Amino acid sequence: MKKLNLLLTCTCAFLSLSLQAQKKFLLSSPDGKLTSRIEVGDRLTYDISHSGEQVLSPSPISIKTDQGKTWGEKARLSKVSRRSNDTQVNSPFYRSSQVRDYYNEITLRFKGDYSVVFRAYNDGIAYRFENHSPKTFCILHEEASYQFPTDATATVPYVFRGKDGDFNDQFFSSFENIYATAPISQLNKQRLMFLPLVVQATPKVKVCITESDLNNYPGMYLSNAEGKNMLSAVMAPYPKTLKQGGHNELQMLVEDREDFIAKVDGKRTFPWRIAIVTDKDTQLAASNLSYLLGEPSKLTDTSWIKPGKVAWEWWNDWNLDGVDFKTGVNNATYKAYIDFAAQHGIEYVILDEGWAVNLKADLMQVVKDIDLKELTDYAKARNVGIILWAGYYAFERDMENVCRYFSELGVKGFKVDFMDRDDQMMTDFNHRAAAMCAKYKLVLDLHGTHKPAGLNRTYPNVLNFEGVHGMEQMKWRPAGFDQVTYETMLPFIRQTSGPMDYTQGAMRNANRSTYYPCNSEPMSQGTRSRQLALYVILESPLNMMCDTPSNYQREPECTEAISQIPTVWDETIVLDGKMGEYVVMTRRKGDCWYVGGITNWEARTVNVDLPFLPEGSRQAMLFKDGVNADRIARDYKRESLTVGKQQPLQIHLAPGGGFLLKIQ
Repeated sequence: MKKLNLLLTCTCAFLSLSLQAQKKFLLSSPDGKLTSRIEVGDRLTYDISHSGEQVLSPSPISIKTDQGKTWGEKARLSKVSRRSNDTQVNSPFYRSSQVRDYYNEITLRFKGDYSVVFRAYNDGIAYRFENHSPKTFCILHEEASYQFPTDATATVPYVFRGKDGDFNDQFFSSFENIYATAPISQLNKQRLMFLPLVVQATPKVKVCITESDLNNYPGMYLSNAEGKNMLSAVMAPYPKTLKQGGHNELQMLVEDREDFIAKVDGKRTFPWRIAIVTDKDTQLAASNLSYLLGEPSKLTDTSWIKPGKVAWEWWNDWNLDGVDFKTGVNNATYKAYIDFAAQHGIEYVILDEGWAVNLKADLMQVVKDIDLKELTDYAKARNVGIILWAGYYAFERDMENVCRYFSELGVKGFKVDFMDRDDQMMTDFNHRAAAMCAKYKLVLDLHGTHKPAGLNRTYPNVLNFEGVHGMEQMKWRPAGFDQVTYETMLPFIRQTSGPMDYTQGAMRNANRSTYYPCNSEPMSQGTRSRQLALYVILESPLNMMCDTPSNYQREPECTEAISQIPTVWDETIVLDGKMGEYVVMTRRKGDCWYVGGITNWEARTVNVDLPFLPEGSRQAMLFKDGVNADRIARDYKRESLTVGKQQPLQIHLAPGGGFLLKIQ
């Protein structure tokens, strides 16, 4: 028996030494194009190669705790496991009704009660830390670095607010900005960059950096403050003291922060750090990694969740003409919006900011000109749902009571706004708000917040997110501001993380020389057909129709076309495109296909192939830029035609133009 015990001890010691001697691991994508070399030593590093060419140099990752430990430094392996997966994920409120979850995975278990999991998909590499200890502790810092082989060109959104060089000030962010492009070494070292962002790692290969499963943990910013060819993670420390203030007293402003970024209350996983890697821009726009790496749905019953369009009053300043009452925040105005929605099969009407008494942060105090019970009953009788806007603090301070009361009143959901942070406290709020709304069968639009980061998979009642420089900006952005080019970048950058509350649908359209900001009667940049196309190009399961019902009623062809476009899809294919230049995309719902295309300020003719169609001819309807759309942006032409999979189309797009093709 003693000999047996000695043999077992020697065997275990040998296996442990063998494991410790193995310092390098190779992980490949299912198709073999992507590889990551993971090295365990004084520091834990990984790299990424595409078709044998390195696109990310060995980059260190680690987590420093307040227990005197740094995960990833001088790490000691205790176990290594591998697995592969190829399954279909149901995604009923997404760009496709099912998405393929196809990857190879390696898990490195380390002494010290933590692991690091790496996954290789055909279009990206992702990793995350896992904590196995039941103890509570704090995380002081997470190191997530992206070291590129050369001084590659990056396309990034800087935090718009806050003082240069003062990252604490910049953590108060609405996550809205257009993109700046420069070599990594020339990026603004005084500004934080929020995710997603894209690096042209080689002349052919792009790397999009983002994250997912951002639950009760601070969001990641990147900075080039360390210089060279590297982007390094920065995360907001945990709030120490808060003060009510900000927009109409609806925000909680951080006055002081702790010296740690996150509290850990036991066993848990941490967010996935994602690098989408591809040599085709179309594949970048088609990536599902953010959704797939979100935590699976916590809802067993989703039958009550209803996506759709929203007749929205804020952008058009509650304007109606030809009516015999004074428009504004009152029941007569909202009844007119409800009538419009009912007439066109629009699922919702929103009551944006103004229905609750100002400066009170109390959703139970309703202004005298609004009778919510009367409105919800009026809407219900016409098969229209009511959604209420809510400032963050007004919602947070009384969340369950608010959800219970308004759900019983007949309200169908909330648009919560002005969070403007993504520290641990705020990302936890997003999850709690999603869970509470689900409890009372309410849909949720998280406005004034960061990218989706997988939350739309975990709580599919969260139908939309902002985190985008949307059409609302056209109410005040000065002439010369370029929103059109920004729109041709969104499918390849921001949209990789999920849907966005972009709020398209303008009937007042302007080209480069005729656009000007106008708060009360705003306009879009680009052509009318472009506005229609954006309902196909951009993803919004809860999708605003931003213009006034009066303008829509004057444009019956466009209004009918918009109202019929679905907001969730059975299938999506990115047909063609180049980031910042143009994109052509098709989406299917049932047996009906929609194709949309937009261009930057350069006129172009696009070839639209239709190989996805069944055999035979199909009837189609096309909205395209009119002959004079370069001068008069509202000029469009609608025509009927016959199409087939062997009949590619050539469609001319005016500067800032677009097209919408509906195939029956």
